[in-house]
Amino acid sequence: MTDIANRTAFITGGANGIGLGIARAFARAGARVALADIDGAALEKAGAELRDMTTVHSAVLDIRDRNAYARVADEIEAELGPVSILVNNAGVAGGAPSDRMTFELWDWGMGINLEGVINGIQTFLPRMLERRAGGHIINTASGAGLVAGAGNTLYCTAKFAVVGMSESLNLELKPHDIGVSLLCPGPVATGIIERTRAAQPKVTRSMSEQQRSEVFEAFEKSKKYLSNGTHPDDVGDMVVSAVRENRLYVHTDRSMIEGLERRTKALLAALPD
Repeated sequence: MTDIANRTAFITGGANGIGLGIARAFARAGARVALADIDGAALEKAGAELRDMTTVHSAVLDIRDRNAYARVADEIEAELGPVSILVNNAGVAGGAPSDRMTFELWDWGMGINLEGVINGIQTFLPRMLERRAGGHIINTASGAGLVAGAGNTLYCTAKFAVVGMSESLNLELKPHDIGVSLLCPGPVATGIIERTRAAQPKVTRSMSEQQRSEVFEAFEKSKKYLSNGTHPDDVGDMVVSAVRENRLYVHTDRSMIEGLERRTKALLAALPD
């Protein structure tokens, strides 16, 4: 899609981190921008910033709420015009060790990281198809959607699903002139760890002092790892370039290369002769 200017881009998780970086990039490219986020205060701040660059509509939205999603979609399209660029970006990074997981944690993590993406596609894709004017869908997965990691089962489950969904949609939507890009970030300098920790349901199963210490240590390690990562604005520029070039895969760095090589070799080695 080379003609980004004057199109409407809808971005979930658009008030913070990667979502805001993507919103800035689309605004600079001349698109009208619709921001959806559960954080109302951050939305106000992001909207005020972006209005200096383009037309903006902001909406507080829990992407798990399908009825609210449909209502927000109608409001946005009435104000900004048809959404032809959909960015399913909102996500959380939480979870717990497998022996401390609960149904509440599963529902929360899968509801945001997977069902929220499904809700975006099911809300906007039929509209794109009916209009026959092309479009582009960007789904934010993760490097953890390509290579699994120990202690990250909830997150990997959702992100692997987003990868499969995106690859399948890419094949199916080509004849309709609707592109698909799959964003698989490595470390990006955002506050997702802190925001996730504040929002995540409590781990109700008791943990030993050693387990608590390990969880806290992992939290601090993740914060440090991400703080040295790619800037969200750079990720936004990568996404806009991928849309213009109609590229499926968007990687922010080469941090997953060894894991991808190991996984690919293991898959190939397991094939029968």
